Amino acid sequence: MKVAKFIIGLAVAMTLTACSSRKTVLPYFTDLPAEGSIPAGDFTVRIVPDDELLINVSAADPEVVQDYTVPYQHPRLRDFNDVNGNLESQMLQRRSQNLTYQTYHVGLDGFINFPVLGKIHVAGMSLEGLASYLTEKISEKVVDPIVSVELVNFHVNVMGEVLKPGVQFVNRERYSILDAIAAAGDMTPYGERKRVLIIREEDGQRTYHYLNLNDSKVLESPYFYLRQNDVVYVEPNKIRSANASTDQERQFRLSMTSVIVSAASVVATLVIALFIRK
Repeated sequence: MKVAKFIIGLAVAMTLTACSSRKTVLPYFTDLPAEGSIPAGDFTVRIVPDDELLINVSAADPEVVQDYTVPYQHPRLRDFNDVNGNLESQMLQRRSQNLTYQTYHVGLDGFINFPVLGKIHVAGMSLEGLASYLTEKISEKVVDPIVSVELVNFHVNVMGEVLKPGVQFVNRERYSILDAIAAAGDMTPYGERKRVLIIREEDGQRTYHYLNLNDSKVLESPYFYLRQNDVVYVEPNKIRSANASTDQERQFRLSMTSVIVSAASVVATLVIALFIRK
């Protein structure tokens, strides 16, 4: 009797251990106190090769900045498609009637070719820094020019255990991992919040980093704010992996059963045919 109780107790303990090892903590930032503050961090986006910049130069007298503008020709050099197959040009379409807007492609060498000023090395600059630089240069010949610079190809890819995986097009600099997950419909219950992978292109290399969204220290991480072309991958937890493995085994068994049944049917048909001939 004691042996039976010991075996039953051991089985229950092993079951609880297995369940707890697969459990995912669903809330975010579980270590945060009731009140407090954390530094906001730097969300500045730096220009990199292959970016597309929307640069507008204006002044009180539009004629004096005509030499620094290029007639609007296309919404952008390379359009992306969203999941519905629609061209993602909304941000520029609403400006299509203003002929002073035009995109500038940043070459692999980090330069753009700007009217009058010629080739300018912009890689590594912030958008605000480039606007200030152009304002300073154009001010040498124009009184009080106004220059604005926007990044029009800012997009991130969100994959894995989220409700709506896919490409997200961003129209602002301040865009965090939380913004990306929220735009993707939040994580599924099977998303491993302790292992969210960020893949980033930096200085000609792909770097990667795992974020633990149960830990508030992630709010201070340099990977908390996303950059153009980042990839966000939410890993599946052990329950999802186990379910997927079980489904594959079940499908394999069903397919093997189907093959065996089909083979048996063929054999039975041949046996019956031979019996009838006799």
